[in-house]
Amino acid sequence: MTNERNTISHEGIVTKITDDELEIKILAQSACAACHAKSACGMGEQAEKILTVPRPKDQNFTLMQKVNVKMAIGQGNKAAVLAYLIPIILLLVVLFVCLGLGLSEGLSALLGIVALIPYYIILYLKRDKLKKRFEYIIEKQ
Repeated sequence: MTNERNTISHEGIVTKITDDELEIKILAQSACAACHAKSACGMGEQAEKILTVPRPKDQNFTLMQKVNVKMAIGQGNKAAVLAYLIPIILLLVVLFVCLGLGLSEGLSALLGIVALIPYYIILYLKRDKLKKRFEYIIEKQ
């Protein structure tokens, strides 16, 4: 198990159970504001988030059961890069290339935003593969 200092942990409630997955509702708490990992986590901006995680085969869960969901900070950083850093870099590259080609600012900005569509489509299509790269630890409370 990972060191507590190297993990992001949130309390949640099991809201759905299937053979393969658990759906867990995570509520952001006031402690999120002081958390050292809040920039990688993304929970600070939301009051509630639904997380779908692989169901641990060696544990039984019930609906409305309280659990702790943990993830290594490094994995949280990978998620932040995929969700925030790569898209902003892509948008800026397209914007500056279009401006360099002499296109108007408005059209350049629009093309920068349109360039994000294929990126997010690819992420959506690769979601199952990406889910396997992120490992969650689910602990009963």
